[in-house]
Amino acid sequence: MNLLSILISAMLVNNIVLMQFLGLCSFFGVSTKMKSVVGMGLAVIVVIFLAGLITFPIYHYVLVPLDIKFIDTIAFILVIASLVQLTELVIKRFSQSLYKALGVYLPLIASNCAVLGVALTNVAIPQSYPEALMFALGSGLGFALIIITFTAIRMRLDSANVPKALKGLPVAFVTAGLMAMAFMGLAGII
Repeated sequence: MNLLSILISAMLVNNIVLMQFLGLCSFFGVSTKMKSVVGMGLAVIVVIFLAGLITFPIYHYVLVPLDIKFIDTIAFILVIASLVQLTELVIKRFSQSLYKALGVYLPLIASNCAVLGVALTNVAIPQSYPEALMFALGSGLGFALIIITFTAIRMRLDSANVPKALKGLPVAFVTAGLMAMAFMGLAGII
């Protein structure tokens, strides 16, 4: 039950985008077309989960025993950059259209602070390896859930009668703020 609680909490209550405000670059940049958002969501789930899978043991079994915990950010960035390159190659190989739709935002996953934030949070909180993996998976799923939901709302707003001064990104920021407030209401549940 504890693992399920961690998964749901990372997805909804402590959502990486709406509660910690990480990963906003790709959140606002890609959220105009549903196909690219679904692909980005899947790519981020994979990268965050694999980063959690690899960085947790590196930290606890290499950096801590060697007393070089201070290079954790550098080590994690190297792991994440490698994972993003691998993910980019796989997407390019199996879905050219998705690769073109994601454009510059696919390589930006390497600098997506959501991925690094999850890796650093996993080692900062005293937890077991399965708990860290559930947190990583929940964070990735939460990112995908929010970006897909946000894109659906944003597509509806594009065809709505929005005042000219709020068209585009201004209404997107207001919408994201309202979504964040709505998700704050979940804080007392888990």
